[in-house]
Amino acid sequence: MTASECPPEEIRRIAALCTTKWHRDYTRIKLRTDPAYAAVLREVSGTSLPLLDIGCGIGLLAMYLRGAGFDADVTGFDYDTGKIEAAKLMAQRSGFSGLHYAAGDARHEMPAFSGHVVILDILQFFTSAEQDALLALAASRVATGGRLIIRSGLRESTWRHRVTIMGDWLAKLTFWMKAAPVCYPTREQFERVLSANGLRVRIEPLWGRTPFNNYLIVAERQA
Repeated sequence: MTASECPPEEIRRIAALCTTKWHRDYTRIKLRTDPAYAAVLREVSGTSLPLLDIGCGIGLLAMYLRGAGFDADVTGFDYDTGKIEAAKLMAQRSGFSGLHYAAGDARHEMPAFSGHVVILDILQFFTSAEQDALLALAASRVATGGRLIIRSGLRESTWRHRVTIMGDWLAKLTFWMKAAPVCYPTREQFERVLSANGLRVRIEPLWGRTPFNNYLIVAERQA
């Protein structure tokens, strides 16, 4: 089914599903301003493959996709058990079907799966070796015709990279993220690891209206 962007009234409805004011405000702002959600939607729209969201947090990507009309099954997976419980509760309240959530450490385990895979904003919390292992695991779960869709900062000598580091440390200091940034991946790393796992890779800026050094990495398994 072809989907369009999640409409503003649906974003307001999704935000109202949250159990705390902090989550409501965060959800409303995040879904309205973060370009990653619409970017993922563009990459999976028109397909019927299920989607695995690694590092799903409170499940905002799944909510956005459902609100925009994407109706394939979505499985969320995250290290933070508190966020997983919040995601499950939002899913129950939403009336959306086909949303599943599980807690676990993606460095060591990942659900059995075949379809599209999404990784947003978590790679910087792993070492370079852990990133390579996680990318290989994720690539193995991309079905024929499916895509591995990643939003990540890249290690570059730019002011945007410095702002990205500060933003990640702020997330740690405010306890939104449990970990501090460890290592930012490079363009060469994505091309090397994902190509070795049979995926065709493209990388493009995904700054939107933010100051962060974010890129969209899309790796497709062709027939």
